[in-house]
Amino acid sequence: QSRVRMLVAARRAALRTVSAHRRRVRVLPAMATSTGGGPVQVAIDQKLRTQLAPVVHVDVLNESDGHNVPRGSETHFKVVVVSPRFDGMARLARHRLVSATLADELAGGVHALSITARSPSEWAHRSTVAPSPACAGGSKK
Repeated sequence: QSRVRMLVAARRAALRTVSAHRRRVRVLPAMATSTGGGPVQVAIDQKLRTQLAPVVHVDVLNESDGHNVPRGSETHFKVVVVSPRFDGMARLARHRLVSATLADELAGGVHALSITARSPSEWAHRSTVAPSPACAGGSKK
């Protein structure tokens, strides 16, 4: 969990640029946050960036290692997506949009998906993401 927090904090610090005088978030070029990730993680990252463009921030974290699955699995993910497309959308509508974007992955091997979907103004005011809870589904770790 502390590794996830460190990765989220480091990525957020690297990608978020807030104009002090305007308090506006600058849209950054799509940068792969999933470098070194498996094929499912990379596919999730690419789909979120292309289908929810323009994006301000995307993090795709593979949290499978904290669950009772074989080493190297890609079954449990946490995504953090910041896009102007979420302006004016209810939280449930945002989650439905992200889930629809990742329908193929959810129908395949992805067992769990934690979604944080915010607009740029929300991200500028609150860019922290709560850590995921420990696995309660029979983890032997």
